[in-house]
Amino acid sequence: MRKVTDVDLLAALKRTGALQEGHFKLSSGLHSSRYVQCAKLLEDPSLAKAVGRALADRLRSFEPESVLSPALGGVVIGYATAAALEVPFRFCERRDSVMLLRRGFELEPSERVVVVEDVVTTGGSAREAGQVAGTAGAVVAAYGAVIDRSSGSAAFEAPFVSLLEIEAYAFEPVDCPRCAAGEALAAPGSRFTN
Repeated sequence: MRKVTDVDLLAALKRTGALQEGHFKLSSGLHSSRYVQCAKLLEDPSLAKAVGRALADRLRSFEPESVLSPALGGVVIGYATAAALEVPFRFCERRDSVMLLRRGFELEPSERVVVVEDVVTTGGSAREAGQVAGTAGAVVAAYGAVIDRSSGSAAFEAPFVSLLEIEAYAFEPVDCPRCAAGEALAAPGSRFTN
C-alpha cells in the first residue's frame, strides 16, 4: 500500500507537472506566480488513492458520515477520500454562479460532512460547499484539502486540515508585479478558459 508523506507529495507534484511556475489567474480572481493543477497529480489512479487515504487519515477523527466537494477541482480527491473513509461521496456545482446540490444528491439533517477540496487559496469554494451542507441541515465537521496555499489566511467555521502547505503569493490584479512587467496571463482553473 502506497503511503503519502509531505516530501513524497511535493516530489509527486513536481514530477507530474502539477506544480507550475509562471503568471496565473486563480479561481479566486487573484494572480500568482505559482499554480497547482491537482488534476495532473490525481490523473494517476494509484496516486489519487494514496492521496485520498492520506487525507482520510487526517479527517477520520472528525467522524464524517459523508464527503462533500465543490466541482470541479474537488471531485476526484473528494471521491478518493470518501472511498478511504468508506462513506458516501457527493459534490455540489455552480448553476448561474450559485453553488448547489444537483443530480439527485441530498444531505440528511445533522449528517456529519467533511468538505474536501484539492487546493485552497482563499477557501471560497470550500466555504460555499459548506454553506450548501448547512442549508441542507447537515453539520460540517471539518474541511480538508490536498494543498493549502492560503498562508494561513483561509478561515473556516470548522477545523481545516491539509496534506501540504505551499507558499505562493497571490495578488489582486492591480497589485500584481507580473502584470506590471507585462507578462502573459494564463487562466488554467475550472472557472476560466485558457
